[in-house]
Amino acid sequence: MTPDRTAQPVRPRLLVLRALGLGDLLAGVPALRALRRAHPEYELVLAAPAELAPVADASGAVDRLLPASAPGRAVPRTLDWTGPPPDIAVDLHGNGPPSHRLLLSLRPLKLLAFAHPDLPGVEGPPWYPEEHERDRWCRLLRAYGIDADPGDLLLPRPGTASPAPGAVVLHPGAGSPARCWPVERYAAVAAELRARGLRVVVTGGAAESDLVARLAKEAGLPDTDVFGGGIPFERLSALVAGSHAVISGDTGIAHLAVAHGACSVTLFGPVAPSRWGPPPDPRHRALWYGPEGDPHGRRPDPALLRITADDVLRAVGELPGAQRT
Repeated sequence: MTPDRTAQPVRPRLLVLRALGLGDLLAGVPALRALRRAHPEYELVLAAPAELAPVADASGAVDRLLPASAPGRAVPRTLDWTGPPPDIAVDLHGNGPPSHRLLLSLRPLKLLAFAHPDLPGVEGPPWYPEEHERDRWCRLLRAYGIDADPGDLLLPRPGTASPAPGAVVLHPGAGSPARCWPVERYAAVAAELRARGLRVVVTGGAAESDLVARLAKEAGLPDTDVFGGGIPFERLSALVAGSHAVISGDTGIAHLAVAHGACSVTLFGPVAPSRWGPPPDPRHRALWYGPEGDPHGRRPDPALLRITADDVLRAVGELPGAQRT
């Protein structure tokens, strides 16, 4: 039999830039799903840190992750893009110009991005600094005729069982010291919750081992209740989805709790919850006294320090199901 050498049609490609962290990616899930629905025939490629591949897969919107990252929240210098230019490129990373220019360097047939005065050729909608992150990217897509729902953010239930079902998860770390509530206050919350009969566990990223160890020691937690070192996403996801509640600062695990419909108490300091907080829902409590400050500061923000352990315990008591404890 003669082999069929008929050329197969090349699938058009849509490149999305969001080379940021876990919380950023989860906040972008509604926009990613909107792009997936609008262009089902395209290969949707997400430029993001390699370690977020399981999160991208869980979103159900991404075909392939293109590893891309830079220190802090900077724009990557280059993208390891091969083959023809993207048919569509979408900037979900920032308002430009660095992120716009990175995508434009690939010569996409079409770029979806916010307008910027330094790039008059990009005719997108205006950028509003105070807009909520989920709303912002959905508005960008709607400006280009793509229907997007900021509430489309839930992830499917993890396929593995929780390593600590029904526990309260404490996560003391965050992307900067300005967003880290003091360890001794977390320890006070842990002591009281344990006195109420709740199991308390602590989690932390790969670079937060010392912070996790300090909290575990001050709270008197056994080794079985310490999940540090940046546990695999599937296990962390199962832990959060099966929790009684997640207590953390304004960081990725708070967004993961929202994505799994788990109860959460999120402590905000330099950034207001109106920009990064959970959607209105009885399962979520966002604590904030303001005013806003420097999210990259080297010390806990004064607004964050206004939140007391009693404030957190009161919020936990107001969550659905609290009356059963």
